[in-house]
Amino acid sequence: MTSKQKSFPVAPSIFRFARHGESGAWVSELLPHISSVVDDVCFIRSMHTEAINHEPGITFFQTGSQQPGHASFGSWMSYGLGSANANLPTFVVLISQGLGNMQALSARFWGSGFLPSEHQGCRLRSSGAPVLHLDNSPGVTRLDRRRMLDLVGELNEREMARSMDPEVRTRIAQAEMAYRMQMSVPELTDFSDEDAATLEMYGPEVNKPGSFAANCLLARRLSERGVRFVQLYMRGWDQHGNLPGDLAKQTKVVDQPQAALIKDLKRRGLLDETLVLWSGEFGRTVYSQGTLTEKNYGRDHHPRCFSTWMAGGGVAPGTVYGATDDFSYNITENPVSVHDLHATLLHCLGFNHERLSNRHQGRDMRLTDVFGKVVKPLLA
Repeated sequence: MTSKQKSFPVAPSIFRFARHGESGAWVSELLPHISSVVDDVCFIRSMHTEAINHEPGITFFQTGSQQPGHASFGSWMSYGLGSANANLPTFVVLISQGLGNMQALSARFWGSGFLPSEHQGCRLRSSGAPVLHLDNSPGVTRLDRRRMLDLVGELNEREMARSMDPEVRTRIAQAEMAYRMQMSVPELTDFSDEDAATLEMYGPEVNKPGSFAANCLLARRLSERGVRFVQLYMRGWDQHGNLPGDLAKQTKVVDQPQAALIKDLKRRGLLDETLVLWSGEFGRTVYSQGTLTEKNYGRDHHPRCFSTWMAGGGVAPGTVYGATDDFSYNITENPVSVHDLHATLLHCLGFNHERLSNRHQGRDMRLTDVFGKVVKPLLA
């Protein structure tokens, strides 16, 4: 090494880890609430991915491809499962602003790609109206809106008969969905019918719109109303610097609400039929960016191994699967690729990942492409 080259010192965790539950899963002291539900959780310690930067990494994790234009997981579920509630979208997206370095989120992460656009995710906003233009304009009554939709629907039906464009049919359906959501969304986002014990369980920020706590409770409310797929994004997990401070703040925000979501689903009898997944797009290096004597050191992206966890329908609770070497650099036992995870999740949701497909440009497209295998030890 020349004098101009920088060193990358190994940075052991400054936070303590301990075993919890009957499974003996190792959990950081930063996640005391998650440590209380480890026997309901299936940990994967041997995830790996092909991508090393955020944009392709998230695109790959969401769609099974690093290239934009493919359908997201939620869109595949909308396409495969259909709707269970005519008054709400099949696929809903919720975004919380985290702490620290913010990476951009692209709408294509919940896009429908080559699937019909009715299957794309519907993002609920964290402030103001949950969905833009859902409310009637001043002076416009609900009856006025109904008459307008009937007239526009008739014109669209004529266009559909002329052009046979399936997107026209989607436009008709989405306009009707928006009309029904005028009644269903205000009720959905009103937490006044939740008891005090439930609100306390999700934590002090549960009544703050757009917070991770509020979105976790909203996810439960969506799930119990038959929404097929709910995607929660928590931004800010990119500590290239100031890791000790930012990581402690970030985990404090998510720990209690995500554990509460598992407990809440379980006590309502919904966990067995609801699959919960928590993950990032890749891991972080064991070596530091910046010297260890500085309080603002961080870690770089690391696709070769990282952890994720699942809970609920179809997965084996109290399971710890896979292992890495002492430096968390390479996987030593039971590697799980993103395609393998997708295949396993689809299996839990009732699909053969090799048969859930859509014909596009002369090829049968799949979430797992031509890869992926169901990881049977993860199944209940």
